[in-house]
Amino acid sequence: MTYRVCLVCMGNICRSPMAEVVLRQTLVDRGLGDHVTVESAGTGGWHAGDPMDERALRILSEHGYDGAAHRARQFTKDWFDRYDLVLAMDRDNLANLRRMAPDGVEVRLFRSFDPAAPPEAEVPDPYYGGREGFEEVLALVESAAEGVTKHIADEID
Repeated sequence: MTYRVCLVCMGNICRSPMAEVVLRQTLVDRGLGDHVTVESAGTGGWHAGDPMDERALRILSEHGYDGAAHRARQFTKDWFDRYDLVLAMDRDNLANLRRMAPDGVEVRLFRSFDPAAPPEAEVPDPYYGGREGFEEVLALVESAAEGVTKHIADEID
């Protein structure tokens, strides 16, 4: 059995693909890479088919991650049955996903798994800012990825 995770932001070119790459690597590093599939998507479709934002890609690369294969996709209501865990990067996307979700499907914030963060903590959108915002996103997703990995390890045990 493969456990499946989808990480969701607005356009799927900055936050969620960065989190996808980091979480995938964290799972591999913890010996869970063969048991978990990590994907990402956006609630909006205007970037569908586009590569990751070049600034996000550059920051990932500088920190030893490879996001070159990413292509943006839009999350749709029928995807909920594909995933065991759907995580939103912020409260706006969380609300959009919850409106789409079938009854009984839980959608959570990605950073809710970070023990150092408050339960409602978000991954801020770096799109309209500079390099510092992308560095911040990387630090936040690296921290939360550890908690998500622990949760998944507990789920698949």
